[in-house]
Amino acid sequence: MSNKINSVSVPQRLLKVLLSLVLTKPLVRFIFIKFYGYYNQHKMSLLGAFLLPFFVLFLSLFIKLDNNKKREIKHKLQRLYPHVSQPVLTPSNCVRIVLQSIYLTLFNTTTTSQQHITIEQRKTWRKVTRSARLLRLADSKLVRSFKVLWLVARKQTKTKSYKAVSRSSLWKNSTLKVAFLTLLIFAVAIFITVPFSIEAQAVFISLILVVAYSLRRVEGQIATIVMITLSVTTSTRYLWWRYTDTLNWGDPLALALGIGLLLAESYAWLVLILGFFQTINPLHRKPIALGKDTANWPTVDIYIPTYNEPLEVVKPTTIAAQSIDWPADKLNIYILDDGKRPEFAEFAKQIGVGYLTRPDNKHAKAGNMNHAMKVTNGDYIAIFDCDHIPARSFLQMTMGQFINDSKVCLVQTPHHFFSADPFERNLKNHRKIPNENMLFYGLIQDGNDMWDATFFCGSCAVLRRSALEEIGGFAVETVTEDAHTALRMQRAGYKTTYINIPQAAGLATDSLSAHVGQRIRWARGMAQIFRLDNPLFGKGLNIAQRLCYLNAMLHFLSGIPRIVFLTAPLALIYFNAQIIYAPFVAIFLYIVPTLLQVKITNSRIQGKYRYSFWGEVYESVLAWYILKPTTVALINPNKGKFNVTEKGGLNKQDHYDWTISKPYIILLLVNVLGMTYGVFRLFFGDSSQIGVLLISMLWASYNVVILGAAVAVAAEAKQVRSSHRIKANFPAAIRLANGRTIKVKITDYSNNGVGLETEHNHLCRVNDKVELLMSRGLKQFSFPTYICNTRDKQLGLTLRDLDLEKQKAFIQCTFSRADAWLDWQENFKHDKPSYSFSHVFYTSLKGFKNLIFHAPNELRPAIAFASRVLYFVASLLPKKPTKVLKTS
Repeated sequence: MSNKINSVSVPQRLLKVLLSLVLTKPLVRFIFIKFYGYYNQHKMSLLGAFLLPFFVLFLSLFIKLDNNKKREIKHKLQRLYPHVSQPVLTPSNCVRIVLQSIYLTLFNTTTTSQQHITIEQRKTWRKVTRSARLLRLADSKLVRSFKVLWLVARKQTKTKSYKAVSRSSLWKNSTLKVAFLTLLIFAVAIFITVPFSIEAQAVFISLILVVAYSLRRVEGQIATIVMITLSVTTSTRYLWWRYTDTLNWGDPLALALGIGLLLAESYAWLVLILGFFQTINPLHRKPIALGKDTANWPTVDIYIPTYNEPLEVVKPTTIAAQSIDWPADKLNIYILDDGKRPEFAEFAKQIGVGYLTRPDNKHAKAGNMNHAMKVTNGDYIAIFDCDHIPARSFLQMTMGQFINDSKVCLVQTPHHFFSADPFERNLKNHRKIPNENMLFYGLIQDGNDMWDATFFCGSCAVLRRSALEEIGGFAVETVTEDAHTALRMQRAGYKTTYINIPQAAGLATDSLSAHVGQRIRWARGMAQIFRLDNPLFGKGLNIAQRLCYLNAMLHFLSGIPRIVFLTAPLALIYFNAQIIYAPFVAIFLYIVPTLLQVKITNSRIQGKYRYSFWGEVYESVLAWYILKPTTVALINPNKGKFNVTEKGGLNKQDHYDWTISKPYIILLLVNVLGMTYGVFRLFFGDSSQIGVLLISMLWASYNVVILGAAVAVAAEAKQVRSSHRIKANFPAAIRLANGRTIKVKITDYSNNGVGLETEHNHLCRVNDKVELLMSRGLKQFSFPTYICNTRDKQLGLTLRDLDLEKQKAFIQCTFSRADAWLDWQENFKHDKPSYSFSHVFYTSLKGFKNLIFHAPNELRPAIAFASRVLYFVASLLPKKPTKVLKTS
């Protein structure tokens, strides 16, 4: 019985409760049966059927209920309407009730967690069963109608239907594929340019949305191709409409601003199309096993370039490199120290690795590695940024590609970060929301690999020395030597590959300013490549490679388009400039459904690698700062210098970075004032412009949400740990002072500490000395530790005074584990656009809260008023019903 109740959606359960309360009354039951009899006889409208539950609820108000029944109804209404406060009959509560009722009716809000069924639910189920028997005797047609609706609405039935469709053999039929693609191409060619009336456009876009929404859960590439084709059709038709019908030639200001918006939309359309092409069929390349005879394995040089990073950052990387599973006589490790620091030379000598410096720092990292190539001679070169700690399986997972194909010059693996980047740390969503890098390393690089266009990313990669020597070493003409080097090797006829299995992990940027600085360097470098060695021209690349590189470079030119999108709706609000010169209904029917279609398609493709609406937040944070360097690089590509990204820093206290957030705050203020002025124009302006004014205000409000989230990122969270905790789940043991050994599970670790979980409550105390036992393969190691904290079955251990050999062993047992980073994509569920938008919205509210908390006293009243308005709007939005309380 509990399974049946849990499988029923909230709207159905609410209707059943209402029916159970009133159908036992003879008079109400009589009216109810007569009402549905009239429906069956005269085919009452869908609206009338929808209003039936409210009609029944209205009748129930006039029926006297006992106290238990009243408490039961009150409990259920409180659970279904959790944000409705007392007194109930207020204007704001009426809005909440209406919106929540629509939400409960249209969406499946059933909780999936296991819950105990309350006594009230059991009683309700029995009453509903009795009511159903009465209805069966009264009107069999009504019962059959309820059964059909019940079966259609059940989530399990829908899931089975989707699985049946996705596993159908029709999707694998080659003839069907050809016919489908031919039909879709024909539809795209026709529907892009055919002029539609407003009614025809409404029907057309509605059909496309229905098809796209139906296909979003169907598995397989055919469904993805169909959704991409629909998105290309709608977005291209929208752009065609914009170019042909929406420019205001009679108003010079509106025309100039409208062309600016149209160019920004054209950029977004081009990036969208290239993105679809780039990721339509990711390769998911698998590692190739090496031969068993290690005598035939090649020699490998490992480069660890460093400039100003502290020794504590470089130590783990160097020690982990020594632990890589490769014949010792065929593995050479070098610290490339452009900082020329004596303590680094001493450390290298102490652990037995090479140490290289050069007389100057010309060409930064690229020059450093080119100098190292002159004094080393390995067949292959593996490169790790000094904070990227490699797993011991790194070469085993990558070198097979070179042995299998002599034309392979590069094997790139993902850049994984065990510390939170500024977005994750400041917004407190680490391992909850995919970070900015995850889309590139989780999806785009696999898509590039399909087209033989994998990019070299500067670290966590292996390169063939002969290919590097053929192109003259690492590229030094741009500040992104990695991507430029891969481009040159591909022009020379070599292949690049990507293994989407993280084999190293490092430190993310320490602050938002450092993060922005790093992206500025990337943006400048890609703009330099675009000018100096444009992949669209020259020899050696096929069309697919050129398009993949073009998309990567265009991505870093998003500064101007993003600022245009963040300010475009203000043209109508402030200057009455109608930059989209079309009727209100036409604007709505072309823009809103097209955006919905693109969001649904991107959500399907990007899945757990990039959640909806977060891309706009990332771009908004960077837009102002990448605008100048990319523009300068396009004009003068030789201007600019290499800047090193700082790692391993600390924030001693929470603070707000007013300097880095100044552009977002100005844009946010302009949009908020625009919305305020828009409200004034709604009441006192030209009534004929209310429609387009409402669209502009809706657009501006969306910009406020995005900019609010960008503002939230600038609130730097305190970071006092010099070493970052890494989540883990593998067995170990501890030996107490009395000789007793206890099995434990490692839950997290860092450079100087370990978190444990025991099976039973322990008798250990803080500052007790215990011996930590861990293994690597068949070898077992012990480490002296001290208990720093205890809590129930949890223990925290501190590592103290480990000698060099113990440090090596500890890194081998933790950071260097072959499975250390394999779960990097398993923590994220598939994207749900509605959930993602709500998360961005509440992050935006957090941004306003941060502004109030950190604002000067003179500005706090104005910011507080704006925040109260936004919080009030947020309180009106629907909320998921609360869970059923457990009962004994």
